[in-house]
Parts: sequence; structure tokens; C-alpha cells
Amino acid sequence: MSADRETLEVYAAEAGRYAAMAPTERETTALAGFLGRLAPGARILDIGCGPGTHALAMQERGFAVTAWDASPDFVEMARAKGLDAHLRTFTSLTETKAFDAIWCSFSLLHTPKAEHSAYIASMARALVPGGWLFLGLKLGEGEGRDALGRFYSYVTRAELEALLTEAGMTPVDATQGAGKGLAGTVDPFILMTSRRDA
Repeated sequence: MSADRETLEVYAAEAGRYAAMAPTERETTALAGFLGRLAPGARILDIGCGPGTHALAMQERGFAVTAWDASPDFVEMARAKGLDAHLRTFTSLTETKAFDAIWCSFSLLHTPKAEHSAYIASMARALVPGGWLFLGLKLGEGEGRDALGRFYSYVTRAELEALLTEAGMTPVDATQGAGKGLAGTVDPFILMTSRRDA
């Protein structure tokens, strides 16, 4: 989920290969745990939905899903699955108390670290009090590009928890691990679930 030109070009070139990657067991478990916190029919925003794999799973479980991505190719793929998908980025999130939950899985990491505070704050504002936010990010420090040319920013757990607290969110659950992505490297990551304060 990025407006970075080179990152978008990579996803345009690799959209088919990316879409063919099956969700890992850890991803499936994380999604199930997240959805288990929500009331039936809850309104979910998937920011950085990619080809719509997770958004479709949410929709099939009866949730009201809105899906966003910065890649036109991914938006088209998501719409072909019957999803309410839109070409939007983090900068266009201006809604207030519009969603019960936001799923942001490995998309914020394609934005500069200097912008994380503003984007997490906008996600917090878009949630109803008591709403849930899921963030998947790569662990580390600084910024850089992977072997494919995609832009990445890395965080530590302490940095992420501080940003969430500053935005009025309470971190509730975190899982750390390592996994292989599109570029073929095995990278450490964190999956953080937090709740908007009342």
C-alpha cells in the first residue's frame, strides 16, 4: 500500500505471482483471531488489500468489508472477487468513527517512517471507540529497498507500541516471527492488534 512509484511498478509486474501466493498458516491464524474479536456484520476496512485474499475471507464470514489499495492491478483483482475495492492510499483516509475494525497487513511498511505517526492517528480516528486495528510490519531499523526494488520502512516493537499509544490505541496482542515474502528473503515481522480507547 504505497504511493512510491518504484514499489507500485514492482507490484504491477508481479501482480499475478503475488496473487498466487497462498496465505501462510500464521496469516490464517492471525486473521481468524482478529475476526473473532468482532461482532457479526462488523464494518472492516482493509488498507492495502492486495488482490483481495484476506478481504474476501472476511466478506465470506459475513463482515461488511471495504478494501483499498494503491495498485490499480490489485484493485481490479479485488473487484473481480466481488469486493468493494477502491484505489486509495493512506493519505486519503479522512473518515471518522466509520469502521469497527481496520486490517492493515504489511502495507504501512511501504510508507516512510516519518509518516507512520500521522497514518496510525488517521486509522485510530476512523475507528469507533473500542474498534480494533491489526498491523503487520517488518521488524528492524531504518528504511530501504528489497531485491525487487520495493520501498520498506522497519520498526521495533517499542516504536510501534509508542505510536499506537500516542494515537489513543491500546496494544492488546503481539506475535513476532519470520517469514519468506515475494522477494524470497526470510525477514522478521510483528503482528500487532490494538484497541481504540473509548
